[in-house]
Amino acid sequence: MTSRSADRRICLGAFAGAHGVKGDAKIKSFTDMPKSVATYGPVETEDGSRQFTLTILKELNNAIVLVRAPEIQSREDAESLKGVKLYVFRDALPPPDEDEFYMEDLIGLNAVDELGEELGVIKAVYNFGADDILELANIPGVKGVRLVAFTKDAVPEIALAARRITIARKHLASKL
Repeated sequence: MTSRSADRRICLGAFAGAHGVKGDAKIKSFTDMPKSVATYGPVETEDGSRQFTLTILKELNNAIVLVRAPEIQSREDAESLKGVKLYVFRDALPPPDEDEFYMEDLIGLNAVDELGEELGVIKAVYNFGADDILELANIPGVKGVRLVAFTKDAVPEIALAARRITIARKHLASKL
């Protein structure tokens, strides 16, 4: 593990499989521009045990890019990495523009409804191919978590400086 704080990392993508016989790999990019997954220097695994210097060969489709990395020597190497997430340290990325943020900025925010009533804490942000989904945990009086679509209608306000996110109650997966 590197000496920099692990919580200061941003997940840029994940290995999605092998391509060809020479060790080229497919990566599902989580960046706005899929080719950006290789822009910010070497990427590393979640535990920091492996680094990869990526060269983009081409953009395929659905945010999948084809890459080559000297650390991946064979098709078997590439196949063994399927599902492994890739991270860079936040300070390698440009600061977000005003009124923009990285998804990781949402994790840990206190969630309130339109009246300011506490709903819980954002535990995770997911994307399963459609809209992003927020996982709401630590809900007062409720066991388990709730999922909320991350849309402007469901999440009308994000106040990063105040560490607060507003969620419209009508959009909670089940009533609280």
